[in-house]
Amino acid sequence: MKKVTTLTVVAISAIAMLTGCSSTNEAIKKVDPVKFSEVIAQPGVIILDVRTPEEFNAGHITNAININLEGSDFSSEVSKLDKNATVAVYCRSGNRSGVATDQMAEIGFTDMYDMQGGIVDWEAAGGPVVK
Repeated sequence: MKKVTTLTVVAISAIAMLTGCSSTNEAIKKVDPVKFSEVIAQPGVIILDVRTPEEFNAGHITNAININLEGSDFSSEVSKLDKNATVAVYCRSGNRSGVATDQMAEIGFTDMYDMQGGIVDWEAAGGPVVK
């Protein structure tokens, strides 16, 4: 009987761990440039560019704010944003924005859109940029 109980506990623990590892964060929606364009057209959406200031100045999406993911003050600067607002996040190719949205979810952001392919795919799809 003790073997059965031990096996049951081990099995339940393994299932719980695997379920936890496979869940996705519902606060983050990964979207293509077309959907991203629809999101940022809505009033009140914060458009966040997490590239370096040099990349940002070379061309960015209209009304975007720049908080450099690689900067030492990223966490403190992004914490100043409204955690309950919709935040549309992008970078150059989609890698840094994924890291940024994961970090933002950890500190309480609840509604984020991560543009896959970044500004590279945005421009390829005809999305406008300003300098």
